[in-house]
Amino acid sequence: MIVTKGIKFVKVLTWTGFHALWLTLFCSAVALLYKYGHINFYIPWVAISVIGTAVAFYLGFKNNSAYDRLWEARKIWGAIVNSSRAWGTYVNGYINTSFGDSNLSDEEVEAIKKRLVHRHIAWLYALRGQLLKIMPWEHAGQDGFIGKTAEYYKEKFGIGLVEDKVTETELRHYLSDDENKYIHECSNMATQIIDLQTRDLAKLHEQGLVDNFRHVEMGKLLYDFYVHQGKCERIKKFPLPRQYANMSRIFVGIFIALLPFGMIPELLKIGEWGYILSVPVTCIIGWVYIVMEIIGDYTENPFQGMSNDIPMLSLCRGIEIDLREMMGEDDIPQPIESRNGILM
Repeated sequence: MIVTKGIKFVKVLTWTGFHALWLTLFCSAVALLYKYGHINFYIPWVAISVIGTAVAFYLGFKNNSAYDRLWEARKIWGAIVNSSRAWGTYVNGYINTSFGDSNLSDEEVEAIKKRLVHRHIAWLYALRGQLLKIMPWEHAGQDGFIGKTAEYYKEKFGIGLVEDKVTETELRHYLSDDENKYIHECSNMATQIIDLQTRDLAKLHEQGLVDNFRHVEMGKLLYDFYVHQGKCERIKKFPLPRQYANMSRIFVGIFIALLPFGMIPELLKIGEWGYILSVPVTCIIGWVYIVMEIIGDYTENPFQGMSNDIPMLSLCRGIEIDLREMMGEDDIPQPIESRNGILM
């Protein structure tokens, strides 16, 4: 997530410099052909303006849809934060020896609470790790220039800014060796961690450490975690429909290809100043459409490890801090800080 109020020109150039370069070369070549009489035809400006208006509406629809996906993902993680705090409160307040004849000591009860809280923290990091896996339609899943560019962006402006061995480290830290080995044999680790929580909670109910009402309430909260996980997986595993996402790129390409043949002849009518201004003016118009396309394109996938992503690592660390403070633990980790204006 970009946290700076403004975006430096250097970053804008990094994201769009390649497009600005080929656009300048294309428009300059067309301008020279017109100036020296190698091209005599032109496309009426009215036709180009109609196409440009249609493309702008289409890009607006796509960008709104992409933003909706991003904002929904953020709302889901906000719900995960709230439910996680509730889980810590429930574990801390609901589990005790006052409901039965358990002979467990206070230290043993505290160890049980700690196990349930730590296992939940492991679920958070396991879910984050699963959501960061690259899908075929995401940029890093593409071949050629797009894939290489995405890998560069991830390294310089994404998860490359942090030492991203967090998932494996946290799973080893917060799960027992047997549990860690078990979930790594499963295709969906986060799902199995919640299942382990459910089994553990059932045993605690049998031992009389949780009464019926509180057992049901904690079970509902575990179901909520499945709901939150399923919503994240829906966004991750179902892309913005490709007929919308891909056609916008084609429409922008058609508009830019036609633009110089309508804009440059019009500006050449003013004389020498028109010729001088024809290339930069045409490039700026084309660049604006390209940037609109890029913004929507990189916003539609909020879990691919880039600067536009939901800051899952920061959210996981915030929940981890809250839960461990509830348990009265020492050596609380520090919150995740932004780097180069980007919070992961």
